[in-house]
Amino acid sequence: MRILVCPDKFAGTLSAPAVAEAVAAGWREHAPGDELTLRPLSDGGPGFVEVLAGPVGGERIPVRTTDPLGRPVDAEVLLTPDRTTAYVESAQACGLHLLAPDERDPKATTSYGLGVLVLAAVESGARTVVIGLGGSATNDGGAGMLAALGAAPLDEHGAALPYGGAALTHAVGLGGVPMTRGATLVAATDVDNPLTGLHGASSVYGPQKGADRADVLLLDAALERFAGVLVKDLPTCPPDVAALPGAGAAGGLGAAVLALGGRCESGIGLVTRMIGLEEALDGADLVITGEGSFDHQSLRGKVVAGVAGGARDRGVPCVVLAGRVSTGRREAANAGITEAWSLVDHFGGEAEAMARPADGLRELATRLARQWSRQ
Repeated sequence: MRILVCPDKFAGTLSAPAVAEAVAAGWREHAPGDELTLRPLSDGGPGFVEVLAGPVGGERIPVRTTDPLGRPVDAEVLLTPDRTTAYVESAQACGLHLLAPDERDPKATTSYGLGVLVLAAVESGARTVVIGLGGSATNDGGAGMLAALGAAPLDEHGAALPYGGAALTHAVGLGGVPMTRGATLVAATDVDNPLTGLHGASSVYGPQKGADRADVLLLDAALERFAGVLVKDLPTCPPDVAALPGAGAAGGLGAAVLALGGRCESGIGLVTRMIGLEEALDGADLVITGEGSFDHQSLRGKVVAGVAGGARDRGVPCVVLAGRVSTGRREAANAGITEAWSLVDHFGGEAEAMARPADGLRELATRLARQWSRQ
């Protein structure tokens, strides 16, 4: 059999390549003669650069930047061999996983570290910078990123604002021109939320970043004010930037990219093209995908949905392995998913599933091979 293994990361435990390797190892324990093709995936969130490093080739440049609270953190820029395109990952500088639960406060967290990465990319000569957006701890509309690029938000007295989303309630202008050296920015994301409003960055994603109801209202008003500043001070900013699909991605980083004349592009679409997923699906007898939590959001433009749809279109069975499964069988079947297996069910509890995800994936994959392989 020809088995295609193409999972997303298991957030907080395993990268997508590590998930794929664990599944492959488990399958081979029962059916070593089967042909396994590994294509780990990302939709632009954590793991974006790691997933692309193989197919892109080129050079991975280490960059010392800062986390959402301004502490030093190591990240990298992935350059194509001709150095014309760079790939960076917002989660390496702005990721929620960089903070302890009691440190999460989108009123104070900043995207400044991402600006350092973008600056490193353009200073390396890249003419296009693709930014994977997702998994962020920030809700500052990209204000921190702009500050790192030389265009810090200012208050009415001309002083630079403190970092964080809450301070944007006092924004009246930008104190400089962003130093992008004419490079085109591309936001790789599958989030289509606008910047503000009921479906905006603050309302939808603020609570998971530590915002309570009062914080959400404050942050939404702050982003609305900041959108006006972007329109006023950046000639490349669309007048309706706050309402554009994707503007709310990663706490409003999408809006900052759009304001700088950039565009939003499907993260999973970009990755699947670069790793040759369509061709791999064409040759598969069985597809195995997965993610940390397989829930109702998984079927709305995320990695699992894209993989399952491609398998369904080819009449190929698709199995999901996940840390936990909360999606109904009928809903999953309608999306093209044949089966969904959970590490929590396998171990009988969440604590062990979190502690031993690689072991669990290997064991589940061995069971899958006994069920599906012809060996």
